[in-house]
Amino acid sequence: MSFRKMKDTIDYGDTVILHIGYDNMLPIMIAKGETMQTKFGAVKHSSLVGKQYGTKIQCSKGWVFVLQPTPELWTLSLPHRTQILYSTDISMIIFQLDLKPGSIVAEAGTGSGSLSHAILRTIQPSGQLLTFEFHGERCDKARQEFAEHGLSEFVTVTHRDVCGEGFQLDHLVDAVFLDLPKPWECIASAKNAIKREGGRICTFSPCIEQVQRSCEELSKNNFTDIVTVECLARNFNIQYAKLQNVLPSDVPLAANGDSVNCGTEEDESKQKSHKKVKKAPESFLNKAQDNQVKTAVHNYCFSSAIPTIAMQGHTGFLTFASLYYH
Repeated sequence: MSFRKMKDTIDYGDTVILHIGYDNMLPIMIAKGETMQTKFGAVKHSSLVGKQYGTKIQCSKGWVFVLQPTPELWTLSLPHRTQILYSTDISMIIFQLDLKPGSIVAEAGTGSGSLSHAILRTIQPSGQLLTFEFHGERCDKARQEFAEHGLSEFVTVTHRDVCGEGFQLDHLVDAVFLDLPKPWECIASAKNAIKREGGRICTFSPCIEQVQRSCEELSKNNFTDIVTVECLARNFNIQYAKLQNVLPSDVPLAANGDSVNCGTEEDESKQKSHKKVKKAPESFLNKAQDNQVKTAVHNYCFSSAIPTIAMQGHTGFLTFASLYYH
């Protein structure tokens, strides 16, 4: 039940995230007599009951952390039944669809439930998610996961091909999300599902040709404010950079660069001839004993934001539109 609300300690029946490494997380449901094997050793479920979330658990070959499940952590650890949406696109979808507590949302298709969990967190406690999946086995598995996570009250999972049979909803929802190979085939049905006060729609498509067809159909059905975006994330790493053997102009250097005697008139006159940043000889750095010089050299080490060489590639195009009834 730990998906429904935040809690302090772990109980039987909770889903928890075992954080094994930054790129290695496993979701487990706490059950009596069960044991999870990890690369650092076995973790008995019973040993986690009563522990606080965030606790470091010592194993025979290392340790793991037990974390409170969130939609973001679930996205990174869930069992993949289909390709999934990640937090970069999910955050844009929830923002652009103007979802909030009490919103009613129609989703097709359910897939692995990555977006579904984020929507459910946003629309609680009075909202409702109506999610449709054409694949029977995936539909049953999604329904089971929502029940295990204590979310059944807020979601209805329907086994239906909305492209062929439609949503069969009459002006009920505030927003519609379509993640389908041919979203244009059910845009007319989505229009009929949106409330008479109006609402928003979003389609996710990996190919620009799909976007073109969808935009044409949206225009035919009187949707306005049609916009397509692509979310690309470029990470910056904060690293400690160092300018080696470089000194600023206010550090006094002797004429030959081999030694420094601070505080004399002779040094002050020599300093005037070094107005630009100078490259200090190795012999100077080795012999420098004065604290002023050492401090100046140390200050030329600084933190810097450096973009990563590799960045996330294309995931898909998000097309948003509004429907207003006059």
